[in-house]
Parts: sequence; structure tokens; C-alpha cells
Amino acid sequence: MKNPFIIDADRQKSIKHREVASFSRDRVIGTEVPWIFPETDSIRMHTDEKRVHWLFFLGIVVFSILLYRTASLQIASGDQYRLWAEQNRIRIQSVIAPRGIIFDRMNKELVKNIPNFQLLLIPADLPRGADQLADVINNLTPYSGLSSDDLENLIGNADSSSYQPLLIREHVPHDEAVVIEIATRDIPGVHTEITASREYVYDDQLAHVLGYTGKLTEKEYESVLSEGAQYELNEVTGKSGIEKSYENILRGINGKREVEVDALGKVQRLITDSPPTPGNNLTLTIDAALQSELSRRISEQLAHLPNSTGAAAVVLDPRSGSILALASQPSYSSNAFITGQSDEEYQDLINDPKNPLFFRTISGEYPSGSVIKPIIAAAALEEGIVNSKTTFLSTGGVSVGPWFFPDWKAGGHGVTDVKKAIAESVNTFFYLVGGGDNVTTTGLGVERIREYGERFGLSHPLGIDLLGEASGFLPSKQWKEDTKGEPWYIGDTYHLSIGQGDLLVTPLQVASYTATIANGGTLYQPYLVNEVKDSTGRIISQHAKKILSSGFVSPANIQIVREGMRSGVTSGSSQQLASLPFTTAGKTGTAQFGADSKTHAWFTAFAPYENPEIVITVLVEAGGEGHAAALPIAKEILSWWYENARL
Repeated sequence: MKNPFIIDADRQKSIKHREVASFSRDRVIGTEVPWIFPETDSIRMHTDEKRVHWLFFLGIVVFSILLYRTASLQIASGDQYRLWAEQNRIRIQSVIAPRGIIFDRMNKELVKNIPNFQLLLIPADLPRGADQLADVINNLTPYSGLSSDDLENLIGNADSSSYQPLLIREHVPHDEAVVIEIATRDIPGVHTEITASREYVYDDQLAHVLGYTGKLTEKEYESVLSEGAQYELNEVTGKSGIEKSYENILRGINGKREVEVDALGKVQRLITDSPPTPGNNLTLTIDAALQSELSRRISEQLAHLPNSTGAAAVVLDPRSGSILALASQPSYSSNAFITGQSDEEYQDLINDPKNPLFFRTISGEYPSGSVIKPIIAAAALEEGIVNSKTTFLSTGGVSVGPWFFPDWKAGGHGVTDVKKAIAESVNTFFYLVGGGDNVTTTGLGVERIREYGERFGLSHPLGIDLLGEASGFLPSKQWKEDTKGEPWYIGDTYHLSIGQGDLLVTPLQVASYTATIANGGTLYQPYLVNEVKDSTGRIISQHAKKILSSGFVSPANIQIVREGMRSGVTSGSSQQLASLPFTTAGKTGTAQFGADSKTHAWFTAFAPYENPEIVITVLVEAGGEGHAAALPIAKEILSWWYENARL
């Protein structure tokens, strides 16, 4: 057997002297195969050339589509996508401008701005997954002041794509706001913010005058936007009083800031900042100290009148129509509308039978009672129905056919001229000068009473710079026929002449026509805002007093009426004022209302008599007689004014 590990000589020689030029395809030694195999088939997979062509074509199509989309995204829509990406990172936030401050005539702050810590949420930053959103609600609930269900509903009702902040909670105490800021740092879309909130220094004492602010309702928001105003959804607006009527002046111009946020919507850095412009400040004609004193005196008087439902009072300057004090009770807390009140508290407020939200001073309409008599006297003098020497005999009333119209004093007042008639409030005199007796005396009649009433400011708003002023009402023959289906009787004129029947006036109207008599015959438009200043103190505008009417009663006849009101203090129904250390003139009134003959108590006065600087009118609802319920309030205020506030 040949040793397989020994190469024979011939083989060894072949290998040594030649390069291996072939190999054995079938592993048989000695069979030489050429290095290149031109005559043999190569080993390969069997393919269909048409399929290859189709696959190659498909690849080109797919590549072309991808190339087109890439070009579209980067070139055609690149700017838009870059903008969207930038908006997810860079945001423009509004900075609410602080409202203007309101001052009284002595430059005391009546309302100011204080920090308000708010908890806010950006709906667009919330996670879309139900589980993740549930985690946000669970983590946020302990700090929201809401139940988890209420918070879920609040978030669920918001537009999930909106970047408008959703208010979760406000008026958070500072220490708690710091804790919330730390605790919510990892909750997407949640942040705290400091804005300005109103604080009313005199609260319920000036609630009806200043009003209050509140968040825009959805309807209000849509309304202001439709009018072209730029408001934020969480911005406040004036809801009543000066806050509402001077909204466009008190509201400033909002600022803007550009910020960079992270994936959770948290601000990382401030890029640009455009500060807001504060609203303009108002200086009112109100004297805050006088207002406080008036409110206190009314409250004390009402405490002794359990059957009374409320009271109203006006103090003004007869030389210009500027309002010094304007009180309406019961009142309410303006601050409660700012800091929030429960549904139960709010329902109690709006359902209170004494209606504390009602601004009696400018919106309340009441029968005037005898405080109308100075107007009737002035009209009768001007029309020549009577003069300063004309007298009538008062024996207790006037009879017309089967009807008897009584005087308030049994047996009457005896011989009475116009001054005595005003001083002692003699009904008989005013029956005759108003309606006549169909025999010897021709009275003014309803048409002329209406004419002079309107000239003195009745039956239409006077235009005070507050919303909600009532017109009052002067009846007419035509009105009665149209409304009641009855003719006008002489008895209707009698009732009108003493401030009864269908006549209605507001306390502001009574104060204004009292001022007209006090100043010699000029009816001024009453007003509350004296100056508008910007935040630096620069005066933007000042009020110019406005005359509504004048010269419709001669100075001589006005003076006769003034003397009659002065006689009311020296010898008539207003004698309580005689003890004051300065001269005054006044007129009491007792006005029946309702089916059970209850009476409102009225009193109106001016002082000093020679050169009047102040007018005060007081109404006490269901207060009884004017001299007993209303006059004491006026006396205390006149005394206080003389000692503390006379300018």
C-alpha cells in the first residue's frame, strides 16, 4: 500500500516548478480544470427578467414620491411647519393692564389694585391620553379648590387646542401660591400668575356708586369682540357703577411678552417684553368721609324703624351739580363679588326682599308727597295764578261735589299765602293753585304742572354719569285715558298738586330741583367724575358743568319759594333745623303708597340759606312722616358737614 503522506517524485516536480493552474472540480486527483470555464454553466438563481424590470420601475416610483414629499415639506411647506414648530416652543402671552385707581375729591383712594395669585391651565399643553389626563386631574385637584369631578368638567368643556389660559383658581394666598408653584412644576400646562385685583376701601358704603368688576361672561366676551375691543378671556370688566360706566377709561392697554416654553408648557426664558399701559385714574366729586357719615346715620335710623324697607340720600353742591354723597340702603359688599361668594350667599343676596342690590337713589321711583310743593308754588307764581300776597282760607280741606279732599291738619291752617303754604305744607292751598275749584279759582291744570315739572327735571333722566337712572313719571290726561280707560278728573289734579296719585320721582331728581331753587333757578346736570388723569398724574380731562335748563322761573319768584322753605325752618314743619349754627331752608314730605296707606318719609334742604353750598335729600321707605324719619338724618349730616367738610 502506497503511503498517502509521501508525494511521488513526478508530482513533486510538477508542483515545485509550476503554479497551480487548475483544480479538480470533482476532487479527482490529476484532473485539471481551466481557471476560466468558458464552456461550463455558472451556478446562479433562476430569475424572470420582466419581474426584475417591474421591481426596478416600482423602486424608482417610490423613491420619486419620497423625494417629492421631502421637497414639499422642506421647500413648499417648510415655512408653515417651521412656524408651527416655533409656536410649540415660542409663545406670545398677554399681560393684563392694571385698571385705573379711583379717588375721592380729597384724593383718598376709594378703590385700589392688590396682587391676585391665580392658578391657570393651558388646554393645548395637556396630554391627549385618557390615563395621562386623569393623572393631571388627580395631581391638580388638591390645589384647585374644586372637586375632581368639577375640575374634570371644567377641563372637558374647554377647547383642547386652545392656548388661552383657563382659570382654575384665583385669590390664592401668597404662601399657598408658592407651594402650588413647586408642587405643579411637573404637571403639564399648569402655572401660576400674578395679576391685579380690585379692593374697595369703603366696601358697602360706596358699593352702589363704585360698583364692582368681574370676569367676562361668554356672552359679554363675544359682544366686546364683535365691537372691536381687544379683551382676553380671563380679563375682568366693570359690572356696575363707576366701574362699568367708565370701563373704557379705567381699563388700560394690555402688554405682551414673548417666552420660550418647554415640552410641558413651562416658561424657560423671556425673549421680549412689551409692558402694559395702566388705565386712567378718576377723581370723583364724592367726599368719602361725608359718604361714610351719611351711611352710618342712615343705618342708625333704620335700626329704629323695623317696618322700613330701606332708604336713600343725596348730597350735592347746588352751584355745579357735583355729587358729594350718594347713599342707598340696604347695601352689599363690592369686595364679596371680587373674592367670590358661594351660590347660597349669592342667592340670599338676590332674593333678599329688601333688595340690597337696588340703587334706590337713582333708580328708585316714589310718590313725592309734599316735597313737590315748591315746584307747584314756583309754577303758580310764574303763571300768575297767585302772587306773594295771594291768600286762601284753609278750613280743613276742599269739597268738590260729593268728594272731599282733606288737609293734613284738622280744622285747617287759616289764612294762607304761598310762603306759609310751603312752610306748613298746606294741602288746601296747593289743591286750589293746582286744580282750582271750578268756581272762583282757576288752577294750573295738569298740562302746566307737567310742563314745569319737566323743566325742573322730572319725567326724564338727568344724565348722571351712572347707568340705571330712572325717569320718574308725570301723568297726563291722555295717559290716563289710554292706560286706565278713564277721563282725567279735577281730583287727579289735586292729588298731583300735593305729590300723590300717579306721580313718581327719584331722590336724585328731588335733590336736583331743590338745588335749582337754592341757586336761583338753574338746573345743573348731576355728575360724579370731576377729573381723569393718567397713571403719572397728568390731567387728561376735567368736567365742565352743564346747564340743563334755566330762566324758566324769574329770580323774584324763585326767591319767594326760597323764603317759603326758609319759613319752614323758622316756623313750619322743618323747625328741627333751627338749632343748627347756620341758616337753612327745607321741606318735609309724607307720601302715601300701597293699599294699606303706608307712607314714605321725605326731607329736602339747602344751606347756608343766603349762599347755598350744600343740598341734602333723604327718603326713608315706609318710614312714616318726613319730619320724624328723614329730617333727623339730614340734620345730623348738615351739622357734620358744617364742622368737618365745608369747603
